[in-house]
Amino acid sequence: MFKKILGGLISFGVLALAIFLFIAWAPSIDPVEPSSRDSFSQEQIARGDVLAGLGNCQTCHTTDPDQPLAGGRAMPTPFGTLYSTNITPDPKTGIGQWSEEAFTRAMREGISRSGSQLFPAFPYTHFTKMSDEDISDLYAYLMSQRAIQAEPPENTLEFPFNIRLLLAGWKLLFFDEGRFQPDKSKGEEWNRGAYIAEGAGHCSACHTPRNKLGAEDAGEAWEGATVNNWYAPALNSSNRTPVPWTEEEAYSYLRNGGSPLHGVAVGSMADVVHAGLKRAPDQDLRALAVWLSDLAEANDAGQASKKAAGAILAAQIKQNPSAMMDEGEHLFTYACASCHYNNPESPNTLRPDMALNSAISATSPVNLIRVTLDGVSLKDGMPNAMMPGFSEALSDRQIASLLAFMRATHTDQPAWANLEQQVRDQRQ
Repeated sequence: MFKKILGGLISFGVLALAIFLFIAWAPSIDPVEPSSRDSFSQEQIARGDVLAGLGNCQTCHTTDPDQPLAGGRAMPTPFGTLYSTNITPDPKTGIGQWSEEAFTRAMREGISRSGSQLFPAFPYTHFTKMSDEDISDLYAYLMSQRAIQAEPPENTLEFPFNIRLLLAGWKLLFFDEGRFQPDKSKGEEWNRGAYIAEGAGHCSACHTPRNKLGAEDAGEAWEGATVNNWYAPALNSSNRTPVPWTEEEAYSYLRNGGSPLHGVAVGSMADVVHAGLKRAPDQDLRALAVWLSDLAEANDAGQASKKAAGAILAAQIKQNPSAMMDEGEHLFTYACASCHYNNPESPNTLRPDMALNSAISATSPVNLIRVTLDGVSLKDGMPNAMMPGFSEALSDRQIASLLAFMRATHTDQPAWANLEQQVRDQRQ
């Protein structure tokens, strides 16, 4: 009897393995001669350029600015480090021998030309939503770029996460292949914004927490997450900023890198705005702003300025400097207030009031710590505006005191825990 049961289990296991291998296996697609730039129209290449910007391809696939799209950028994950691939038309180390069919399969199904499974750090889970025309245009753009021979480093993923075949099982659990489906209850502009955000823009890849297997947690969609040691805040109504993202504020931020009622773009988001979205037409950014304001439930734009003025005034009342100032209050008064003091009725975009800054009210202090330590360079934030870093001037304890004071006086949120240790970790 035992032998029969054991034999049955073995047979079932062999059958299950055979079925899995059948599902996981994908054929290779024959290589082709690299396409010439003349194979595509200038209009198609230009549209592809915009799409590459919306997807921020250059940031992830560029290590050396003199070798754009040649890959090699390290992407730390809980499972080890991945390195971005070379997506220039080089035939040996890039995608020069990839046909449009092979490129489309990678974008839609997460399978390379050779038939191997692609790690979902390449966000095919979002690119699958893109239209045929957009994928064709993006292919035209990439194949028209300078071919660069550059082999990225080998990935250093831990076992068993380095076994690509297992990704077929991951896909069965977490990947829904298919094109974007418009919401008929929403307008054309909203749907265009949603298409960009969910497809080429892959916004939730940063702004949604991930589960233990690295998939976006659908139950926590748009709730914010820490990515590459920057905090990507919630984009829905759970965002704790005192003023919701109205259409105008969202557009200003996406177009210029800053908003008077929210602050400036730094870190990863600065790359998105200044390296990617700068190529997008106004109509696409307006559509994104419409979609984002709806997600944030910023329904009453007329109340935004009143809420902003109220938040600034409340923070100014709380501060009330005295001769017995504590360390954080003293530092804020003499190091920060001269730049960041705003008239409640007219917030300043270039020198934003801290009561309106997203980093102050976020659940994680990581963005505020990093900006305080390193400052905001001229290439981040708003054009022609910068902020010095205080890493050399202030100790970990002093920065923790400063940020604790700002949190207590400029928000109604609870204090951050272990703030000095978090400052120390970021400095290291």
